[in-house]
Amino acid sequence: MNLKNIKLFLSDVDGCMTNGTVYVGVEQELVGFDIQDGIGHRLADYAGIKVGWLSGRHSEPVGVRARKLKVPHLYQGVTDKLKKAKEHCEKEGLSLSQVAYLGDDLIDIPLLQKVGWAVAVKNARPEVKEVAHYVTRAHGGEGAFREAVEKLIKAQGCWKQTLKKFHETNSAPPPRFNLD
Repeated sequence: MNLKNIKLFLSDVDGCMTNGTVYVGVEQELVGFDIQDGIGHRLADYAGIKVGWLSGRHSEPVGVRARKLKVPHLYQGVTDKLKKAKEHCEKEGLSLSQVAYLGDDLIDIPLLQKVGWAVAVKNARPEVKEVAHYVTRAHGGEGAFREAVEKLIKAQGCWKQTLKKFHETNSAPPPRFNLD
């Protein structure tokens, strides 16, 4: 396993980008996302690592969050994640050995077994942890994606450059509000 070869970081959504809880109202669904994971997406972008989400279900809030984070590849309603990842890699000229994947449940195992770096969130199913190369200290939806991205960027030797880009891009002072 050579993390320096990873060019694409794919992630499951429910249970990885979220804590897996879905609040269903009469006319809407609510899903919570961790802000630190959002920063993880920006860090991946600054490090030149593409990001994509593979979700087994369709969810409007997931689409909204993906657009806000500018996730370049969002696939929803995917029951065969390995097949979809292979199709995506073929289109992008990548091999599965150049892919990292973050998963938490049984549906993720076939893809986790084939990628270059298989990552499970702390609260993943035991069977998922067994096939993972790395298990995060953070639970899904609580910074696990960010943790894995930072580990990957550091392993690729570009952490300092990535932080520099992050700080240059985010150096503007925040707007001031008059609360009087």
